[in-house]
This record gives sequence, C-alpha cells and structure tokens, in this order.
Amino acid sequence: MFYEADVKRAEEKLATSQKLLAEGLIPKAQVEESRRALTAAQQKVADTRRQMSGADDQIAAVLVEQAAGEQLAKNLNLAKQRLVRTSSFIRFNGGPGWKLSEAYKIQRFFSDTFKRELPIAVFGQGSIHDRWRLDHHNAMDIQLHPDSAEGQALLNFLQRNGVPFSAFRSAIPGTATGPHIHIGRPSHRY
Repeated sequence: MFYEADVKRAEEKLATSQKLLAEGLIPKAQVEESRRALTAAQQKVADTRRQMSGADDQIAAVLVEQAAGEQLAKNLNLAKQRLVRTSSFIRFNGGPGWKLSEAYKIQRFFSDTFKRELPIAVFGQGSIHDRWRLDHHNAMDIQLHPDSAEGQALLNFLQRNGVPFSAFRSAIPGTATGPHIHIGRPSHRY
C-alpha cells in the first residue's frame, strides 16, 4: 500500500529525530513534529484500510444481491404459499389479497405473545422507499431480525396465516437497509 511507505519513512525520521534530540542537536519540538507526522501517516493507512474494508463489504453485498436475484429468477413463478430461502433472505409468497388494513391482526398476535408492541419501522410508504423508488404502500417493515426468537415466531405466524413476507438477514444495497421483516408483497420499482 502506498501510505505504508510513508509510515516507514515517518518512523525512520522519528528515530533519527530522537537520536538527534538525545545528542542535543535539535529541539524537542522537532521530535514532536516527527511524532505527529508518524501519527498522521498511520491514520492514513488505517483510513485506507477502513475504506478498502468498506469497499469489500459493498462488493460482498452486491454479490449477495446478485445471488438473491438469481435465486428469485429461478423461482419467478412461485406457487401460492411457496417459501424461498437464500443465505440473505426468506420470501413467502402467501395467499391472495393481503392488505395493510389487516396489520392489526399481526400487531395483536405480537402484543399477545410478547407483551409489547410490534416494532414497526415503516408503515406504508417511507422516505427510504421514495428514495429507492420502491412501491411500499401496501406493506410494513418490522424491526426484528428474522433469526431472533421473536422474528421466528412472527414468520411462523405469517406463514400459518398466508401473509406474504420477505425477511432480510442483512443489508442489500437498494433493497434492504439491514435485517428486518417486510410484511406484504415485495415492493416493486416505479
């Protein structure tokens, strides 16, 4: 990496400065300046590594999305009540005609079962859906990881009752901001 050479030079300069200070040939301020230069060079290396890791994460997310898309393409004609699982999401096609106005049934199940309100992140269309140009008017997003105990109970309830859902285990760029359960038909781009 380019910046690692800068760190090596800064380390050498600091070592030289410390020797010269010990011999009384330079002021302590010059050693501190060399130390700050080394810290700055090390920070550039750390920042670059973080950016590279972020790029790796983005590439991985794109690959996950691509694999999910390929899995869906194979199953485009999902039969009613069909369940599809990939490493990144679970999709249940559900029965016909589920509407957002039926959300109270899901809320009641959750509050009766877990003695707390259903953690709804978005009910209907939200700003993220507008930004990503997704039609989310007849859906809601639940802030639960699908693999959690509450998430599993909710998915089982939805499946038993024929309610369509997509459960995301991780973020998928342009599709899911993170782990959550989308209740309703998949949101289509407009």
